[in-house]
Amino acid sequence: MSSPGSAHHLGAHQLGPHVVGQRVVVRRVVPGETGPTGGPAMTDVLGTCTAWGHGTCVVVPDGKGSHEPVTIRIADIVSGKPVPPRPSTRHRVAPADAQRRALALWPDLETEPLGEWLLRSSRTSTARRANSVLAMEPSGVADDYERVVAHYESLGQRPIAAVLPGSAEDELFRGHDWVLESHDHDTVFELAGVAAARRALRGVPLPEAAVALDGDDGLVTAELRGHDGRVLATGVAACRDDWVGFRSIEVDPAERGRGLGLLVMAELLGWGAERGATTAYLQVLGDNAPAHRLYDGLGFVEHHRYRYLAAPR
Repeated sequence: MSSPGSAHHLGAHQLGPHVVGQRVVVRRVVPGETGPTGGPAMTDVLGTCTAWGHGTCVVVPDGKGSHEPVTIRIADIVSGKPVPPRPSTRHRVAPADAQRRALALWPDLETEPLGEWLLRSSRTSTARRANSVLAMEPSGVADDYERVVAHYESLGQRPIAAVLPGSAEDELFRGHDWVLESHDHDTVFELAGVAAARRALRGVPLPEAAVALDGDDGLVTAELRGHDGRVLATGVAACRDDWVGFRSIEVDPAERGRGLGLLVMAELLGWGAERGATTAYLQVLGDNAPAHRLYDGLGFVEHHRYRYLAAPR
């Protein structure tokens, strides 16, 4: 006699010995229990398959802390399939929250909340990140658009918005004839583990040169000079909580290809690690292939993309 629920699942699932070590979702019959409609009770298990054989499948459920493995009779499986790996904690941070963490890179930034949006301006920087409204989720304010325009016009600035491509905010500003601010590609916000990035650098031959760091516990500037005093490479890092961010990693065009950018990154990553940072972030234009190759080698992966829209002149 077949087991309860077997008529529902024979040959239906995508599981087997090949999924051992992979993350899976399994729907199974709960033997001896009745569901709300009078049929067999069923439940789902989401986690990593650690064993398959001898008539059973073992899954360690996702989640924090210690979880007991769940042993499931293969005959009780109704459906199942492999699923993508669970994103790391840092990658489950919302784009707007990640962007707010990156404000540490602009210490003189003046901010003003507009519901869930953030009006940003700087007296010393002309960078878009420091002089635009961060609009990556619904603001919750009825006259949000009008207030953005009024705010930046009062500062004598052209209104600019940082939005997620294809979002409701993207449509809102485009609906008022806003255009791409400088016809650039979208900007990629990337994350990496500090420890993993530093491990990746251990196997890279770096030039022997001294990188000078100038700053405090919150923000530091790195500068690498040649024997003649010329500035060969620079970079800026900011540390807040357990995140360290980087910007302005630049190498003199005549000195590129020598690993000076990696040397600056190594120093700044070390600086962040000394202050307890576990997550590293940076932002780079989508079409900057050399920068992507450099950061890919350190383990940085895309978290989200965004673009700058500007009001019509």
